[in-house]
Amino acid sequence: MSQTRPRRGLAPDVKTAALAAARRAGLPGGASVQPPGAALGQAQKQVSKQAPSVATSVAPNVVPDLASRLASERLPPQTPDPSVAQRQTFSAPSSRAADAGAGQTARSPLGRASAEEEAPVDGSARGRISGAEGGLAPADLAAVGPVPAASGDLSDRGTRLGGGPSSGPISGPTSGCPAASDSRPRGVHRLEDWQQMQAIDRATRALGLASPYFRLHEGRAEARSRIAGQECLNFASYDYLGLNADPRPRAAAGAALERYGLSASGSRMVSGSRPAHVALEAALARHYGCEAALSFVSGHATNVSLIATLMGEGDLILSDAYVHNSITTGAALSGAARRSFAHNDLAALARILENARPLHRHVLIVVEGLYSMDGDLPDLPGLLALRDRYDAWLMVDEAHALGPVGATGRGIFEHFGVDPGAVDIWMGTLSKTLAATGGYVAGSGDLIRLLAHRAPGHVFSVALPPVLAAGAAAALALMAEEPWRVKKLQANGAHFLARARALGLDPGGGQGYGVLPVMVGDSVLAARLSERLLARGVNVAPVTFPGVPMGAARLRFFLSADHEPAQIDEALGLCAEELAALRDDGLGRLFSGAAPRPTASGDSP
Repeated sequence: MSQTRPRRGLAPDVKTAALAAARRAGLPGGASVQPPGAALGQAQKQVSKQAPSVATSVAPNVVPDLASRLASERLPPQTPDPSVAQRQTFSAPSSRAADAGAGQTARSPLGRASAEEEAPVDGSARGRISGAEGGLAPADLAAVGPVPAASGDLSDRGTRLGGGPSSGPISGPTSGCPAASDSRPRGVHRLEDWQQMQAIDRATRALGLASPYFRLHEGRAEARSRIAGQECLNFASYDYLGLNADPRPRAAAGAALERYGLSASGSRMVSGSRPAHVALEAALARHYGCEAALSFVSGHATNVSLIATLMGEGDLILSDAYVHNSITTGAALSGAARRSFAHNDLAALARILENARPLHRHVLIVVEGLYSMDGDLPDLPGLLALRDRYDAWLMVDEAHALGPVGATGRGIFEHFGVDPGAVDIWMGTLSKTLAATGGYVAGSGDLIRLLAHRAPGHVFSVALPPVLAAGAAAALALMAEEPWRVKKLQANGAHFLARARALGLDPGGGQGYGVLPVMVGDSVLAARLSERLLARGVNVAPVTFPGVPMGAARLRFFLSADHEPAQIDEALGLCAEELAALRDDGLGRLFSGAAPRPTASGDSP
């Protein structure tokens, strides 16, 4: 099929200069909270004592607000707390929800700021960060918890990195660091990200929260997994069609391993392609009805390199407010003007295009085929109509849509009955349905030739390991050969929605396509609920502010064709039970600002 779009010519320049670092989201003020112990009542007293303006009767999401305040401070170095070293805790990484431009107001070229344009130019605080290649959205309200034994002895981690004292643990597992006096680079503890992380650690310790992140999986990520020595129902892995454990992709990968070894041992421009790369890219091009496709070693780097290569000064990037961090990062690096439009609001997009299109050389509209926080779809036909009306380019990120969406899992174009060749740029990842790692772009021959020669993530990076290319190609073939997998996944999604609603749980905007939220509202409540569920044998991760807007925290369930309806029923039943218990215990009222419930004697507890 001949494909000639993008029509206005491709910008061939490779953008080598990055824009300034993102402004950090957060509120001014706030007091530093020291860890008072794990009990909820004690934590409540300590929060009130340390931050008198924060009380149980204030506005909703009071504790996330406190954490946001603490994170926004530039905190001075503090004397290490000996109790911190004994706990051996760590925090999840900070989610820079407003990468490269947070806090800026997107305005029309004529200087007017309409309602939909008053969103951060990068896609709002909803922007997510790629944890395991695009999957999770660890937020700045990350809690602390025990470090796995495999991480090594971290008893003195409070002072091991940064050449100076700190009051809390560092982010993520670390081992073998030199003593503070020998560590390089010195002064890490003075970095704003470090200070934010420390402040959030103190706030979460004050609430006695364990970390819901970096949980240790001791085997394959399947419907049932072994996590930190415990058998669990697993809803935190995006193996949508159950192909991660299927022996046939493993066999294809094993054959490639024997033939090519573990690594491509260089970039393809220098060390050449392997037949496994060529076969995978040809299969992806056929899948999308395009002239060509190109694979990358990282899904995140695919978006960054693609957007930064295509767009530059004089261009405009328009992205949905809920797009992935990799999209906003690529947009920031490109040097192009950036605007976000309200989620799935095509009227807002049209108004921005009406004002801005005449003033820019190229305009790129970027959406996702399946939004990985809410599990909803964009209006692809409507987007194509706007693309044509304003002579723009349309890029669709199919990272989560390939497999879950469409009658046979081909993606959003199949769902809407649209010719896939009508879309200018298809992007996706190999790490979800295709059970590998990496990313890809599919489009015109001219587009792919440009990226192969100019995209930094392809030219200056080692190639996708042939073993992963072979495994992904086998998984793509199985998806086409075994449509029952897609049907079962979609049946599981419909069952989840019906059961959640029957139990009084709120699935938000989820439409039953593999990603299903259970809306909780408060970030601390979501983290505590995840902790309770893990103790009862259900692994599901929370997504909290700023990975999602304040008051929109949720548990995010990833469904698989390997899940059975009884397993979904069990997980949702426990979720409803524990959520009700937490609210009955007062946690929901403490952090939502609701008035305390009177005791039997009429006194407040």
